[in-house]
Amino acid sequence: MATALKNLSEFSTEGLADVRDKTFALLVSEWNPQVTEALYDGAVRTLLAHGVQPENLIRKNVPGSYELSLGAQWMAQRRDVDAVIGLGCVIQGETRHFDFICQAVATGLTEVSLKYNKPVIFGVLTPDTQQQALDRAGGKHGNKGDEAAMAAIKMLSF
Repeated sequence: MATALKNLSEFSTEGLADVRDKTFALLVSEWNPQVTEALYDGAVRTLLAHGVQPENLIRKNVPGSYELSLGAQWMAQRRDVDAVIGLGCVIQGETRHFDFICQAVATGLTEVSLKYNKPVIFGVLTPDTQQQALDRAGGKHGNKGDEAAMAAIKMLSF
């Protein structure tokens, strides 16, 4: 969680494995592209900075955050994919839609990770406002995409 005390783009890099030959699938929600494209850019930047080869990055778009779970399952079942990163943004609205989507995506990505025994990362912002999302997609609180990529690297280093 990003706050004034914790920036999403600041993390320890101690004990990381060599991920140059690892393949990462990045799933990007098409809903709220101003935010999700910034998350994608952050994730890619972090992966490349840690030695991942550009040809080992697979990008797939999904219509919205709800579809990240099935997209993650399709990518996780591939033997050539070492980790999956789901990137999305669900902003609190006036209805309970937010609660259902966020819970479904969190549960779905967790289930895929356990089913395929590989990292499937929840890189989904769940803010109250568009400004909070922007603050966490490269703004004053860093970039959740950076954090998601680092989580994938750290899990492959486990």
